[in-house]
Amino acid sequence: MARISDVSPRFKARITGVFYLLTVLTGIFAQGFVSGSLVVDGDAAATATNILAHQNLFQLGFAFYIIEMACQIAMIALFFDLLKPAGRSVSLVAAFLGLAGCVIKMFSRVFFIAPLFVLGDAHYLNVFSAEQLQALSLLLLKVNDHGAAMALVFFGLYAFLTGYLILRSTFLPRILGMLGMLGGAGWMSFLYLPLGYRLFPYLAALGLFGAASLIVWLIVFGVYDQRWNEQAGAAAASVWK
Repeated sequence: MARISDVSPRFKARITGVFYLLTVLTGIFAQGFVSGSLVVDGDAAATATNILAHQNLFQLGFAFYIIEMACQIAMIALFFDLLKPAGRSVSLVAAFLGLAGCVIKMFSRVFFIAPLFVLGDAHYLNVFSAEQLQALSLLLLKVNDHGAAMALVFFGLYAFLTGYLILRSTFLPRILGMLGMLGGAGWMSFLYLPLGYRLFPYLAALGLFGAASLIVWLIVFGVYDQRWNEQAGAAAASVWK
């Protein structure tokens, strides 16, 4: 296999766009379709009934959450390499923030799959009533949601720094960087969860617009190879001065 450094910047950008697209699509399916159709907010009994009636779909949603995180980790690693010419230190910090968000979000998904065990027919669960098990299942799903919301703060910081690097770069349109910084600043509203949840519909629309714009550009156009090489050469020269 060719080393990453031997691959053209344009090809790297397109692969990054593909992983970004997979991250968005798998996340939308797991959160928007599976969780959105099975979890009834505030109704533990209905949620438990839906999960038990559609266990395979629920497990598929968990699998898609795992795939989402795998794709996002790959995307973060590729973005780090792609944006190094615009600022190696900032790109490294952004990558660590993005990976921290992935760790938090991945740990949260343990609470997503946990209701399947709580609602199972294991004999040691007989000490709890059906209502108690249903309430516990909904609580675990709430913890999953709040953990994912905490991760959004780190993803917001990551998006802000990534947008800043795009803005500094000479090989990507600056408007993409501005959209990234704006979307990243919005996600940081989840530092105060009630505010973040209240603004979520608007933040999601803005975030999806910015993500879609960047994905389309990366997949269709990639980056300007010559400008990327020039900025990478200038960055390498400044290190040795």
